[in-house]
Amino acid sequence: MLIKRITAKTAAFNYQLKIQRKFWVIASILLLVSMGSLFCAGFTTKNTGPANYGNGAFAGSGSCKSCHASIYESHLTTAHYLTSRPAAAQFIKGSFEAPKNKFAFNKLMAVVMDKTDSGFYQSAYINGMAYQSAPFDIVIGSGRKGQTYLYWVDNQLFQLPVSYYTPLDSWCNSPGFSAGFINFNRPIPARCLECHGTYAKAQEDSTATLFDRQSILYGIDCERCHGPSAQHVAYHQAHTDDTFAKFVVSAKRLPRQQRLDACALCHSGYRRQVQPTFSYGVGDDLEKYSLPTYKTDSTSGLDVHGNQYGLLTSSKCFMQSAEMDCSSCHNVHNNEVNSPQLYSTRCMACHNDAAHNNCTLPAMEGLTKADNCVDCHMPLLPSKKIFLQLADAKKSTPDLVRTHHVGIYPEQTKLFLAKIKKGM
Repeated sequence: MLIKRITAKTAAFNYQLKIQRKFWVIASILLLVSMGSLFCAGFTTKNTGPANYGNGAFAGSGSCKSCHASIYESHLTTAHYLTSRPAAAQFIKGSFEAPKNKFAFNKLMAVVMDKTDSGFYQSAYINGMAYQSAPFDIVIGSGRKGQTYLYWVDNQLFQLPVSYYTPLDSWCNSPGFSAGFINFNRPIPARCLECHGTYAKAQEDSTATLFDRQSILYGIDCERCHGPSAQHVAYHQAHTDDTFAKFVVSAKRLPRQQRLDACALCHSGYRRQVQPTFSYGVGDDLEKYSLPTYKTDSTSGLDVHGNQYGLLTSSKCFMQSAEMDCSSCHNVHNNEVNSPQLYSTRCMACHNDAAHNNCTLPAMEGLTKADNCVDCHMPLLPSKKIFLQLADAKKSTPDLVRTHHVGIYPEQTKLFLAKIKKGM
């Protein structure tokens, strides 16, 4: 039965699209929210292409290994590099074993995650009757916090209705999807892959986004930040004595705003597109390609999910520093997840006794202030935009994200200290 449903998926899709046309306005609004990044929203553009990269050709990040082995190997473990992949068992989180492979929307509707000889599928049932099935074709998200999944219909991509939430090891309703019906019809614009991949050639208009499947470079790899490097590789293979990097972008040579722009492309929330997707290249000015849709002088509209750039730049730490940028705290070449002590050493490079701006929290048994600055000054806060509906409604929760507005949070500090006392 499952194989027959899968074979007929395109016809089922077209039929469902017709009968659910009245829900199209709702589905369009729901496009504004997406797991992993909140700004997978459609734009009316022409052909996308790496315009700012000139005539550069991609060499593949594997070409970096011969000269940059340690950085290359370390980068393979990062959430950036793993943020998108073709669907395969080693990349899909979540159980395909009954009963854990079932997500119930309500008493009448459920989606079952199936593993078959031909691949992995999400199959919808309404009142026990098979409704629609579609394959896991692309995994979006490293799985550090969660994942969502895409499937192909010809050269268009659509999001599957069920995602995965890592903290509770549970399937969940794809964020922004209605709990009232099972929706396989949410289209994916090129903007999503711009922030979850290195490159994708696409044609976009007001009705659809058509991808060239063979052009997709998955994950945020070396060439996403340093530019297509075929010319760089060819030159340095022929000139092994020249140690000055040519024909490639080096962040340390850029002004601060351009360094920030490289991260703001995907970490400054929903942006209004000015140029086609994938036009921007690191080293250029981001505002020539897309513009923020929030007031840059106010934090009132900033959510902790999706706008780390806006939150950071509104912080006193940032405003009082001439050179602070994202790399002051983050080494994107390394996997530094769950390393509060490591991040604290970077805080104390500026905040120390010699500078007379050290932490004023009173000494307390069991507390080593140097081990953890972030849980007090950059705590995990609930997102106002992402709410995860789990099969167990009692566990449904807003997504918790570490704020990048560095500040003083009395309530979170109390919870942090209470946790230390409890652990003693």
